[in-house]
Amino acid sequence: MPGVFSNEPASAAWPVMPRDYNAVRDFVDRNVADGRADKDAFIDPAHTLTYGALQTRSNQFANALRRLGVAREQRVALILLDTVALPVAYWGAMRAGVVPIPLNTLLTTEQYGYMLRDSRAVAMVVSSALWPKIEPVLADLPEMRVVVISDGEPGWGQFSFDQLLSESPSESETADTCADDVAFWLYSSGSTGSPKGVKHLHASLMHTARLYGQQVLGIVEDDKVFSAAKLFFAYGLGNGMSFPMSVGATTVLLPDRPTPDAVMNVMGTHHPTIFYGVPTLYAAMLASPELGRGAGSNNLRICVSAGEALPQEVGERWRELVGTDIIDGIGSTEMLHIFLSNRPGDVSYGSSGIPVPGYEARLVGEDGESIGEGDIGELVVRGPSAGEGYWNQREKSRKTFAGEWTYTGDKYRREADGRYYYCGRTDDMFKVSGNWVSPFEVESALISHEAILEAAVVGKEDDDGLVKPKAFIVLQDGFVANDVLFASLKDHVKAAAGPWKYPRWIEARQDLPKTATGKIQRFKLREDN
Repeated sequence: MPGVFSNEPASAAWPVMPRDYNAVRDFVDRNVADGRADKDAFIDPAHTLTYGALQTRSNQFANALRRLGVAREQRVALILLDTVALPVAYWGAMRAGVVPIPLNTLLTTEQYGYMLRDSRAVAMVVSSALWPKIEPVLADLPEMRVVVISDGEPGWGQFSFDQLLSESPSESETADTCADDVAFWLYSSGSTGSPKGVKHLHASLMHTARLYGQQVLGIVEDDKVFSAAKLFFAYGLGNGMSFPMSVGATTVLLPDRPTPDAVMNVMGTHHPTIFYGVPTLYAAMLASPELGRGAGSNNLRICVSAGEALPQEVGERWRELVGTDIIDGIGSTEMLHIFLSNRPGDVSYGSSGIPVPGYEARLVGEDGESIGEGDIGELVVRGPSAGEGYWNQREKSRKTFAGEWTYTGDKYRREADGRYYYCGRTDDMFKVSGNWVSPFEVESALISHEAILEAAVVGKEDDDGLVKPKAFIVLQDGFVANDVLFASLKDHVKAAAGPWKYPRWIEARQDLPKTATGKIQRFKLREDN
């Protein structure tokens, strides 16, 4: 493994990118040139989009943006459900040299207002179902000039997406950008506070597709993929857009919330070969009596998890019931996709695996120096897909993007076999009796109890001002929160994780606060203490 198990630098594995490069030519136009014009690129519940149609419509949208006065390097917000309109708008903007910003579709009106003002987007494309959340903030967006409704009838001052496309030429010039030009932004999920706009380059999409999608997952043209993680999420963008398009595969899109029933319906209808989920979804699906072999798909060959670390119990139960391994890994918005991962045929549940080809990782202590095996430190990583920095957040950019290395904010330990084990976010870690306690380790112990569906652990001061673990739990159906159960849970954690790690307080809730991408927001639980 370059940079970890040999003296070969990780950069030796990086795909060679030409200086003059626009990702649209690589992901859209190349597929058409290679004879895939009539092949399905994207399928949503109402439409199918071939690679040829994607090329035509992205040309039309690029022309429409130019006609409406949206200039190169200006920004267009994409507030779109996962339908075929999203790849058209995304690639069409990049073809025009405009910077698309996919925004998550589960935000509040106030959150949309913050991101639209922060980004200074001059245009937006919005799904009609989300329009009621956007309309109230329009008067407070002085930069916004163009509002496009992707479906349905537009109202006053808005444009129809379909009409804009139909009125625009089907041939378009592609902006002459370079590999290091900013191509798109993604906002961080806000699991530890306010989201930040991360600027990503044209070259980064293909870096992640070749290094992780092709070399780790082995994605090929014949694959059909389905990602429950949405395209606005860095994880979902790779899963459902750049990875399959890099080899000419097909993506199934789900615009609705990825509930277990909705996901299994897609699996049984389209029979994907690759499924991407997040730990909370896998746990919820395991609680469903409908889950069986292949999770409904006759062709499922591999499952992937990221967003948060996958508890060992969940991975092992999934493999036993579904018959397919979950390839767990860790990535970040800042690095665009997964950089530590298990491998097909080499899965160690409970670990995040080893560095993806082309990436290097190390652990550092509070003094910034590298630490040894078995110790807990902050994970720092370097690789070709690191973001250029945060938009208008210089101090945070300097702390996160330190030269070639990116500070992830995640605490890990590395064992002698080179595998990395997640301990928690830097802000979530706390010490008990002078020893670091990993919230994830305690949560994993709790989840392995038959009564627990979800768990989150934070530090809380006792009457003596000493920090001890407090657990917030969501119960499986059929269980009742009472002192008997809580005592059983404490004993269970003592046996599974260690006697000093058991939660001194346990609070049962109907649900836990999460970001739109499924990450538990422990900082909100700390605020509730």
